[in-house]
Amino acid sequence: MQDGTDPYTLSLSELSPAQWLEEMREIGESFGFFEPLGPRHNAVFVEKGDTLLVSFESLPAIQALSEDGRPVGFDLAQSHDWSCLTVICNRDTWFREDEVYGFFDQMTDDGFFDDFEQVIFFGAGPCGYAACAFSVASPGATVIALEPQATLDPRVTEWDDRFTHMRRTDFTERYGYAPDMLDGAKDTYVIYDPSDRLGAMHAALFERSGVTRFRARHLGGGMQLNLMEMGVIEDLVAAAAQGTLDTNLFAKMYRARRTHAPYCKKLFATVEQLDRPRLAEAACAYIAGHFGAPRYRRKLKALRQALATDTEDTADDGAKP
Repeated sequence: MQDGTDPYTLSLSELSPAQWLEEMREIGESFGFFEPLGPRHNAVFVEKGDTLLVSFESLPAIQALSEDGRPVGFDLAQSHDWSCLTVICNRDTWFREDEVYGFFDQMTDDGFFDDFEQVIFFGAGPCGYAACAFSVASPGATVIALEPQATLDPRVTEWDDRFTHMRRTDFTERYGYAPDMLDGAKDTYVIYDPSDRLGAMHAALFERSGVTRFRARHLGGGMQLNLMEMGVIEDLVAAAAQGTLDTNLFAKMYRARRTHAPYCKKLFATVEQLDRPRLAEAACAYIAGHFGAPRYRRKLKALRQALATDTEDTADDGAKP
């Protein structure tokens, strides 16, 4: 890494995990700090402005989501000249380890968060759980969590069979039940997909004072990537930071889904399963017209032929004495 380089704009693509972590170490040592948190977690801090973004991320997701191999937190912080503390796991761990607890304990004891005018916690999925759970270390923080889990304690969420390998992990000790950890937050925004039954059930557990929930239908199971591709995630986080994010503003931002092919295709798949042929024909025509997808043009032709046949059959039945 060259001196004077903006750490938020470095390209970290095409690196092995070991090489990537070494680059993050150099960034931390040059612009803030880098701290290993046991064998599966690391923290890197870049000091910039008076607002601190605390971003929880997994290394596999970073390397899958970013063309430049940078943490999402880096891109969000760079847009606003914020400081950034990125806590990274080498796989989905929900950050349930003593070294992570100890790190946030130490940050609290040292008054680290008190040095900033504003603190924002951000994460998605398991990292969204962590953003909520560890926000308790900085009372008055703003929290943005995309499709977070509330807990994986089987006594509370035995209905969630997606993460059975985590059922022996303790979610009852410190920083455990994420909704309870939000009591000291200034504002919390939970974004979830109501058509994702299990994700919506977790979101319901966050219903309490100070928490605003937004519905993002047909984006479950990859919401962060979809919002990034829609070009709204930076505006979303900025609005949350400014305290202007509300239902109306979120609805305006979410209109970007109309030009987002994966959303439209999920919508078509849903209405097709509901056996609503005219609605399916309209959705398919929209996809074919806006995205030029050959597969959907063929589907559209078949749907229209089926509708024409149904119309003829209905007319014939009506003509019978």
